[in-house]
Amino acid sequence: MDRYRRYSKVAFLIIAIAVVGVFLFVSNHIVTDLAAQERARMQLWADATREIVSSPPGADIELPLAIIQANTTIPVLLTDADGNIVDHRNFMLPEPVDSSQPLYISDANRAFLIDKLQSLRSSGREIAINIAPGLVQHLYYEESRTLRLLSVFPYIQLGVMILFVVVVYIAVSSAKRAEQNKVWVGLSKETAHQLGTPISSLMAWVEMLPSYGVDKEVSVEMDKDVKRLASIASRFSKIGSKPALEPTDINNTVSRITAYMSTRVSSRVKLSVNESTEPLTASVSEPLIEWVMENLIKNAVDAMDGAGSITITTSRVAPAKHRTDMARINVTDTGKGLTRRDFSAIFRPGYTTKSRGWGLGLTLAKRIVEQYHGGRIFVADSTPGRGTTFTILLPLT
Repeated sequence: MDRYRRYSKVAFLIIAIAVVGVFLFVSNHIVTDLAAQERARMQLWADATREIVSSPPGADIELPLAIIQANTTIPVLLTDADGNIVDHRNFMLPEPVDSSQPLYISDANRAFLIDKLQSLRSSGREIAINIAPGLVQHLYYEESRTLRLLSVFPYIQLGVMILFVVVVYIAVSSAKRAEQNKVWVGLSKETAHQLGTPISSLMAWVEMLPSYGVDKEVSVEMDKDVKRLASIASRFSKIGSKPALEPTDINNTVSRITAYMSTRVSSRVKLSVNESTEPLTASVSEPLIEWVMENLIKNAVDAMDGAGSITITTSRVAPAKHRTDMARINVTDTGKGLTRRDFSAIFRPGYTTKSRGWGLGLTLAKRIVEQYHGGRIFVADSTPGRGTTFTILLPLT
């Protein structure tokens, strides 16, 4: 399933890139076509200019003159053989032209046109007009405003397509996560509901055990386990709703869950706690934090194949990236370890390295720590074959 999800994402990205590529290719083809058409128009303009200049007095020049006057979009500069500006059209000049003196060019406009001429000479958009033997004029032109806009359009298109792909990807991922969340919440609440009746019955039977001559120590241990089941059912019922948080010393919570788990794991597993020398008071839902700790300890036992050591350390962390001091809980085992690429993957729903299980334990642990308690849970360190350290950070009150 995890591999299928990865392949789906890759396929989506490939399709998106292909669509963007097609759009860019078509847009670039249109721009190239229009640039060639403008070049042809300017060649026609140059031919019309040559026709007008070289025509004898009294010749009919209406057609070439109409061709020249028809150009209202492409900026044009016409120079003589010495580079002097003879004519200009369609430039946005810094100063308005006096219609009563069309041949007069102000100093500001002249400086502007000279600068334009310099830039156009290096652009390659130049056409030589052979008026007569030994008489040559040069036509320089800019791309029209439409062509300039179309030249930028592919990049705008690319940006829009990238934004579209990102939005769709986020929307699909969010919808999928929301659907998964509904399934987990429904499953959790139904599990809590189904456990309620047999747990109540077991509690009644445990109270009756002494009357049947069962050893008191056995009854006490069974009572602990039944209460543990009730606590687990309570945890499941809290999934999907924001739990009530109460100030709690994290040291006490860690000690209690460690003491409980130490009698319920293999005797070949050494479970030890290094508590902070100062109280670590945080606002938490203690049953849910115990659940997280129990999950980490069970995973550590599985990673060691039932033999090794688990060390749990609590300490205070000064606020570096955090707005307040944090309580840090490190759970270190001597198990199989993880590869670097698994550091974040293990928190994804459905990811598991076990032959059994749904791969939801660490996903729910992450939700409990980060969404309900405003903390963080992550793999702090791991080396294949040597072990793993999980870290939980909880804001102190």
